[in-house]
Amino acid sequence: MSTHRRTATATGVLFILAAVTSIIGLLQYAPILDHSGYVVEGSAHVARVASGALLELTCAFSVIGISILMFPIVKRHNETVALGYVCFRLLEAAIIILGIISLLSVVTLSQEFSRAPSPDAASYLTASRLLVAQHDWTFLFGPNLALGPSTLMMGWFLYRSRLVPRFIAVLGLVGGPLILASAVLVMFGAYEQISVWGTVCALPVFAYEMTLAVWLVAKGFRPSAMASLSAKPA
Repeated sequence: MSTHRRTATATGVLFILAAVTSIIGLLQYAPILDHSGYVVEGSAHVARVASGALLELTCAFSVIGISILMFPIVKRHNETVALGYVCFRLLEAAIIILGIISLLSVVTLSQEFSRAPSPDAASYLTASRLLVAQHDWTFLFGPNLALGPSTLMMGWFLYRSRLVPRFIAVLGLVGGPLILASAVLVMFGAYEQISVWGTVCALPVFAYEMTLAVWLVAKGFRPSAMASLSAKPA
């Protein structure tokens, strides 16, 4: 297997890993996200929340891995786009990690509450709700605001380079701006992120990432396009 084929396969696997771990990780956070009184009712489900944190951390590392693997390839076509893609993916990963820390801090608050001799329940509840709100905002800024520009950049590169079928690149070109615009609308209160409109606006990006991932794992980069790109000076 050639180096470029291995890179394509690894990139596809990381796209799938990032999607799966982010979805399951969010589900694992349910005891905190869906239960506003978690912090004062005992530190139950610690292992479940910790597993969600580990899954989201895997998602963040996968996002970083994708940018590292694709950087030398994109750089041959356009160094500015390559750097921009890496920066936005690193920003996305950093925001995801910030969200992880917020929810783990809620677990710590719950443990402190259970040990305190006469805790002020209202203060603990307020602090925990602020931390959950911070996680909710990171969920908007990471997988939406930061993801939008990086998806647009990669979609443009794939469209111009023809490394994969152009319909996949078009999904990225449509999905990137759409999820970015959706995130801005959510910020201004047009609708909730977890809503019908939020889901509709996120579908093109999800379709782009999963279609690209499957293609890269099954087919890799198109040999003729890869040869043309490799002929350019690094």
